[in-house]
Amino acid sequence: MARKGLLLILSSPSGAGKTTLTRMLMDWDPSIRFSVSATTRAPRPGEQDGREYYFRSRADFERLVAEGQMLEHAEVFGNLYGSPRAPVEQAMAEGRDTVFDIDWQGGQQIRSSALGRDVVSIFVLPPSITELENRLRRRGQDSDAVIAGRMAKCRDEISHWAEYDYVVINRDLNLAFEQLKTILSAERLRRDRQPDLAEFVRGLNKEFEAR
Repeated sequence: MARKGLLLILSSPSGAGKTTLTRMLMDWDPSIRFSVSATTRAPRPGEQDGREYYFRSRADFERLVAEGQMLEHAEVFGNLYGSPRAPVEQAMAEGRDTVFDIDWQGGQQIRSSALGRDVVSIFVLPPSITELENRLRRRGQDSDAVIAGRMAKCRDEISHWAEYDYVVINRDLNLAFEQLKTILSAERLRRDRQPDLAEFVRGLNKEFEAR
């Protein structure tokens, strides 16, 4: 039976494991599409349009927002970022799920959009704040000042956990991944995500009548 694709939103404070879990989910099911954001910032060396980002001029980006073609958008350090609507709708029509690696503000906008009824939102929590800071330091990517900034932002991000459909505590990466797979598998089977289900049941009833 045909299945309508859903929008899977993953949010977490930096270092809680959201990006790693997203990659694991896409390796588990290659049909899952990652939502590539659009941005007005200039491409960096090696970046390709449509792979890392859709690179757009500010005028073009603002036109897309005005036309309702962005599911969510925000301005960060003078550049606009957002999630284009058209690729998501195409994936939904093909029965493919789209995963969004975004913060709580982007999640709010998508849940409030016309596609909000097809959203499944998951917030990933760290096992403790101490472990969260340790993970950021083990990555070895940021200076002490950057880590301090991420930790300062962490409390505000965590305060939005109750806005999400599901919460996963990432004590163990493999266990958290199994929980994600369970959530997605169950949501795919919801009655309202199986548009051919009513016709299938009518076929069963016809079999009863023919006996």
